[in-house]
Amino acid sequence: MTGAGVTAARPVVELGDLALDEGAHLLIKRALAAADEIWVRGTAASLAIDLPAWCRAQGHRLAERGGGFVIGRGPDRWTGAERAGTIAAPVERPPARWGLAARGALVEAGARELDLPLAERAVVWADEAARLYAQAAAAQWDPATAIPWPSPGEPAGHPEEVEDAVVQVMTYLIENETAALLVPTRFLGKLHPQFREVMQLLAIQAADEARHIEVFTRRAQLRRGVLGLSTAGGQASLATLFDEPDFAIASFLLSVLGEGSFLALLWFLRDHAPDRCTRELARLAAQDEARHVAFGLAHLSRHAALDPRLRDRLAAAIERRHAALAHTAGLNAEVFDALILLAAGSWEPAALRRGHAAVVALHREMDDGRRQRLARLGFAPEVAAALSALHTRNFM
Repeated sequence: MTGAGVTAARPVVELGDLALDEGAHLLIKRALAAADEIWVRGTAASLAIDLPAWCRAQGHRLAERGGGFVIGRGPDRWTGAERAGTIAAPVERPPARWGLAARGALVEAGARELDLPLAERAVVWADEAARLYAQAAAAQWDPATAIPWPSPGEPAGHPEEVEDAVVQVMTYLIENETAALLVPTRFLGKLHPQFREVMQLLAIQAADEARHIEVFTRRAQLRRGVLGLSTAGGQASLATLFDEPDFAIASFLLSVLGEGSFLALLWFLRDHAPDRCTRELARLAAQDEARHVAFGLAHLSRHAALDPRLRDRLAAAIERRHAALAHTAGLNAEVFDALILLAAGSWEPAALRRGHAAVVALHREMDDGRRQRLARLGFAPEVAAALSALHTRNFM
């Protein structure tokens, strides 16, 4: 970098014919990082024009001397800059002035502040977020190859009415998974980048739901040109999730209660599906949903441990949602009947009795699962039972 005449007081930077716009500025920056004043020599025709302009932009002093230039280092341009925490872990309350800077980056003063209201570690963080994200990234599956789709024209192998039941259930699943996609994406844009693991996890959760919508739609269209019934009551139930402005409460209602109950439904479909294709898509979707539930529980368990008042807010949210949906009919009757027929597999009275019993058992399993998850969040057994009973009859 340096040529003859280098001294400890004023190193000489020999640029040769290297112009500033070819990278010569890097040699100058390197020298100024080690010395307050340097002597620069070069033969590039543009040096006498480019170097003064560059020094003005950088705040350095410049003087011509002895066929070269003496540059005195100006004030540190990073004065007032601050480190956005450490790479290893987020801070408790990252300020808005850090904007979109990566965790651990040096943030120059004057950066634009962004409106990122989810900026408190106690509210959004879960220590398991990084592990769950890595698990989710490794477990992504391709709808085109992971599911054994039947060949075009391949007969169903089950009664037409059972196929109609599958289409109705798929219609219901699409509607619910659309809500499960929209809710996390609403909060994703409000999350401070300091919590990047949570941000990544919510993003991949949305990708999971988009994939579920794709496979449920494709399965419904295998042998039918139209989908089933969507009810006003079902949409009203899902709208309460979308309208919830509080991240913790929305996560609780969607992931811990709704998707937790949905897990039992997907396992039910896996066990009673009339074909291998439907069984496999239910299994894969349940695999994804289990991660969503795990994050909801991890995040809220940590939040509740730091703020015991959170449980009162969660309980009030269940009661408030129950009151808001009291006028609705609950689960789509067509979906209920379709589940019975799927579990029965035929119209034989004895089979229908078994199918009905299986759906009743599904409701019990959902209730048991909700109680267990509520207990993990610190609710007493009798409180968990009462709150689980208030959960929407639309499952999600």
